[in-house]
Amino acid sequence: MRPNRLRRHCLAAVLTACALGLAGTALAQNKIPLRISTPAVPDDWHAKMWTVFKESLDKSAPNQFDVQINLNASLFKQGTEPAAMARGNLELSSISAFDIAKLVPEFSIFTAGYVIRDPQHQQKVFGGPIGQELFKTVSEKMDVTVLSTVYLGTRQVNLREAQNVRSPVDLKGIKLRMPGSKEWLFLGEALGATPTPLAFGEVYMGLKTGTIDGQDNPLPTVRAAKFYEVTKQLVLTQHLVDGIFIAIANKTWNGLNANQKQALQSAANAAAQYNNENRLKEEGQIIDFFKKEGLQVTQPDVDAFRRAVQAAYAKSDYAKVWPSGLLERINNTR
Repeated sequence: MRPNRLRRHCLAAVLTACALGLAGTALAQNKIPLRISTPAVPDDWHAKMWTVFKESLDKSAPNQFDVQINLNASLFKQGTEPAAMARGNLELSSISAFDIAKLVPEFSIFTAGYVIRDPQHQQKVFGGPIGQELFKTVSEKMDVTVLSTVYLGTRQVNLREAQNVRSPVDLKGIKLRMPGSKEWLFLGEALGATPTPLAFGEVYMGLKTGTIDGQDNPLPTVRAAKFYEVTKQLVLTQHLVDGIFIAIANKTWNGLNANQKQALQSAANAAAQYNNENRLKEEGQIIDFFKKEGLQVTQPDVDAFRRAVQAAYAKSDYAKVWPSGLLERINNTR
């Protein structure tokens, strides 16, 4: 090949490579960033569900989104995610009813013990007119859009030292770890314990050292976080059918086109379904695991707990802000 022709071929190859590189860079830059923050530990289903979310979104909307999953509260501390989304510093998270109740007081009805009966009741309440109405208020007051409801599990009491627990009286003086919001602390008090605020990431060491006497969480979370290594008893109080809500910042949501919104909604639904199915399956099998690990698993007088907890809420300021008839509508949802 002649020198001039060789130079032209080399120059063409360089230009082509540069063009491809610039196109790839532009493609990466044009992807919509979706930063996800969650306190979930890697082994928990509501951590794994975000991988399902990402895979679903990559399939239905290829090369459109840059999904960044941050576990273990490594990006934002638990409970601070809603404010981060409202500021535009975070796109996606799974937020709790307790997070929502801080700005939407009527949502505190879902922080009360023994209101939601079971996972099926939870999905019907939030998937129906009640959920639609309340999520509209959430969007207006918090600047986030709820995409789906995730079953976090039925919360039970987990104690560092075993003791005879039949009713809330038996939890008197027990330092029961709760997240730091006043709604969580009220629930711990209603259960008869001394609620002690502590970040989730500090619970294992708190149990190990005796800073706290116990904690409450769904059983799959107890296993995923290995709390069974530093506790001796599970008390099946069944005090809260807990849920979290996959939510996206309105700033991000409102900037999407209709097809992108549908892709995100479908991905959120797929993530929630994956979590819910696996969590229910695990809950059905997990008691045997804890027994093999040496934990005592005891059944208290759940009716006694229910009466005490509901009485505490009925007298509280929380019940005063619940919309008239809402509790009846929840109870009547079948």
